[in-house]
Formats: sequence, C-alpha cells, structure tokens
Amino acid sequence: MRTPDSPSPAVWLLLASLYCAQGLPSGLVAHAMPVLLRQHGVDLAWIGLLKLLALPWLLKVLWAPWIDRLSSPRLGHHRGWILPLQGVVMACLAGLALLPEQALFGPALWLLLGSLLFINLAAATQDVATDGLAVRLLPERWRGLGNSLQVGGYKLGMLASGSGLLLVVGTLGWNASVGLLALGLLLLTVPIWLFPEKKQLPFRSALAEPAGAGLLLRHYQGLLAQPGMAAWLVVVLTFKFGDALGSPMIKPMLVDQGWDTAALGQLTFISSVAGIGAALLGGLLYARWGAMRSLLVFGALQAAGLAAMALLLGRGGEVGLVYAVAVFEQVADGMSTVALFAVMMGRCRPEHEGADFTLQASAQLLLSGLVGACSGFLAKAVGYGGLFVASALLGLAMLVWVWRYFGQTR
Repeated sequence: MRTPDSPSPAVWLLLASLYCAQGLPSGLVAHAMPVLLRQHGVDLAWIGLLKLLALPWLLKVLWAPWIDRLSSPRLGHHRGWILPLQGVVMACLAGLALLPEQALFGPALWLLLGSLLFINLAAATQDVATDGLAVRLLPERWRGLGNSLQVGGYKLGMLASGSGLLLVVGTLGWNASVGLLALGLLLLTVPIWLFPEKKQLPFRSALAEPAGAGLLLRHYQGLLAQPGMAAWLVVVLTFKFGDALGSPMIKPMLVDQGWDTAALGQLTFISSVAGIGAALLGGLLYARWGAMRSLLVFGALQAAGLAAMALLLGRGGEVGLVYAVAVFEQVADGMSTVALFAVMMGRCRPEHEGADFTLQASAQLLLSGLVGACSGFLAKAVGYGGLFVASALLGLAMLVWVWRYFGQTR
C-alpha cells in the first residue's frame, strides 16, 4: 500500500531502467572486454589501458553544471539529455554489432576502443541527468530505496553486459551478442520515452545558475558555501575509506589460495546478486531508520565484512566459508553504498541536483581510487590478514566523522 508521499510504480520502473542502462557500458569494459581481448591475442599493455576508458566517469564533474543549466524546450530538462545520449550508446553498440569480429579485435582495434570511449562519455554524461532526475522525483524518505535501485540496477546492467555477454558470445558470436545489448538498451529506453517530464517536473530556470563564462566555478563555490557542506564532504571522502583499501585484495588472496577464474567468476556472480538484494534491503531500512543510524550501522557492517576476510587466510579450500564471507561483504557494501548515496542526494540544491551529486560522487570515487592503488603495497608489507584487519579498523574509525556531522547539524 502506497503512502501519500511514496513515488508511483512508474517512477520506480523509470529509475530502475535508467540505472540498469548505465551499468551496460561499465560491465562491457570492466568484465567482458579484458577476456575477449586476451582471447584474441591482444597485448596485455593494451588491455591494461582499458581503465582509461572510464575517465569520463571521473571527469564528468567538469561539464555537469551545463547539464543542470541547459534544457530542451520540447523534450524536457533531464529527458532532453537522457534520450539523445542513450541513442548515442545504442548507435555505437549497433555499429559494433555490424562490424566483423576479427577486424575489431585486429586491424580495427582503434575503432573498437574509440567506440567504447565514446560510449562511456555518453553514459557518464547521461548519469548526471539521471541523478538530477532521481533527486527531483524522490522525497527524502524514499531516497534510500531510490539508491537501492541505483546500486541494484547498475550491478544488474554490469552483469548483463559482463558475465552475460561472456556466457553467450561463444554460442551466438560477437555480432549477435552485442546486437542483443543494443536491443536491451532500446527496451530500457521505453520508460523515459513515455515519461511526461515537462508536465510533472517543469524546469525552474530562476533557480539555475546563469549560463556563460565562470559557470563551473560559480556552481561549485555555491555548493561548498552551503551550511555544513565541508563537514559532509569529510564524511563522503572517508566513509568508504576502509573498503577502498581492503576490497581490491580479496580476489588476489583467493587466487593465491588456488581459486581459478571459473570459480572466482561464479563466486562474483552469486555475491553480486546478494549485493543487489542487500541494496533493496538497505533502502527499506533507510526509510525506517533515517540517515544517521543507517550510515553508522551499515558502516560498521562494512568494517565487519572486511575483518571477516582475514578468517579466510589458509582456509581457501573451505568453499562454504568463502562463500559466506564473500556474500556478507557484498551485502554490507551494498547497504552502506545505498545509505551514503541517499544522504548525498539530500545535500543537492534545487535545479543543481545533477552537478551537486556528481561532485560528491566524483570526489568519493577519486579518493577511493587513490587509496585502492595503495592496497597492494600494504598487503605486500603486512600480509593479507594485516591489510584486512587494518582496513576494518580504519573503516570503524572513520565513522567518527558521521557522528560529528550529524551532531553539528541537529
């Protein structure tokens, strides 16, 4: 039974479809392409450079204010960005599906990589508009559940274009498999095509930043000048600190204990599905508990999941234990991410939603990447067990900033 302020089923379907669509490029680049490139004998140096294809997701903060400022008179504000950009991604996928596999993974490799970069650019830009739309559509109480759809939908899209593509490409071939991705994206576009944004969410130009030179600087200066924003950014930067340090070494630890790629793939799939379910549970609990309690409880569970990884040292052969710990870690990660993103939405200003959310997410992503880059060096110095225990303790210590932030804003 819906409460008066709860979004309609059509809104939930709309957001789920948009976030699932955003996961498709990430799964293709992060999971499917490294395997396919190596199977075609592509040099490891080129495969390593795939990480650079994700740069638009980090750099989108530079053009996000223009996404908030510029609106289509015919299609609506957010819809006017999302529809053309999803069309670009579909066109690129359809083009790749029509080209010979041997050419794309051989002489025309530059065309494949260039297309993937363009796909990521379009998807990252669409993400700004989608986040802005989500903030406007969801009342504060329901933003936890909205971010459940964000995390769950994104992971589902990644599974479809990553694990899903690898499962069918051997049977259907490259062209049909990528064609199915394009068709799937077309179906995911139907809800936003039917959404009457101009009627439900008219663009409030009086609240937007003036366009022109200096928009980028004015926009983010205005955000940082908001009361309590500096304290909140400390939470954004530190909340996933322990997870960023410990999680990159989970799979290397299992590889060192004899797990092969097939076994790791199955473990990743099952734990990811559990993470999707946990994201939904986290959103429901957020609606009941509120921001502070959710961040503290889910943050503590996140730290416990990392500490539990130390139990697997020398016990990699105990498959049941490995699955239990891996699933618990993904469950905690899903719930903690949902809570963090929900509060980030609440810190966004009217008609600045897309760029404000993007700045927070990009700052968190940048620091997590830098911290994660140090994880291997720390594991080498203190061992896997020392790394996971240190990550857990660090994660718990960072919850002090959550307590301080909400203490200041009461």
